[in-house]
Amino acid sequence: MKKFGEALTGWVAPRFPDAEVIEGRACQLERLEERHADALFRANSEDDAIWDYLPYGPFPSEAGYIRWVGDMAASRDPLFYAVVEKETGLASGVMSYLRITPEMGVIELGHINLSRRLSRSTAATEAMILMISWAFRAGYRRFEWKCDALNIPSRRAAERLGLSYEGTFRQAVIVKGRNRDTAWFAATDKDWPGLQEAYEAWLSPANFDADGRQIERLTDLTRLVRVASDPVLQG
Repeated sequence: MKKFGEALTGWVAPRFPDAEVIEGRACQLERLEERHADALFRANSEDDAIWDYLPYGPFPSEAGYIRWVGDMAASRDPLFYAVVEKETGLASGVMSYLRITPEMGVIELGHINLSRRLSRSTAATEAMILMISWAFRAGYRRFEWKCDALNIPSRRAAERLGLSYEGTFRQAVIVKGRNRDTAWFAATDKDWPGLQEAYEAWLSPANFDADGRQIERLTDLTRLVRVASDPVLQG
């Protein structure tokens, strides 16, 4: 067994996230601003269940949501982006970087809130891929994803993206008056070359048929990159 970890000779801390817009094919990420609030509120109103695992929401009034968007737009950590669908030009979801620690090369993706129409779409998956890709290309060493251990769709999304399961922290936090055990997932810069190849293959237009259905699943493309799979999702 090694006595010490590898020396990071020549490693340079990455910059703090500074992209105003991150371009994709099906969507683009735009730094969250109050101008996004109206479209987001309308999209979110389709289903209150999208707030179940978040520490805030649902918002009964648009005014309250606009205030929340204004507060989040002014925040540097978490740093929020609106997910804007290219097809409609409208914002229909948000997500953020958080626990941003450039000096350690660690960054997390969270506060993911996607409208019902956006969830499970190519644009939603691409938005998460764009966030992961920006972080590793900027030089971050570790990309984290944490979620309520009971949030099976979030656990499934993390594994589908090629993030490796690292364990569950019991009684980690209290959310909306309820206990939350937190499941941890992550990828490192050593995983990135394989993930990048998988992402590019999945996002390629050749991977979708004339009706927009995927031909090869992202889960299958990232399977060999993960160093550990989520035991809850197996079987």
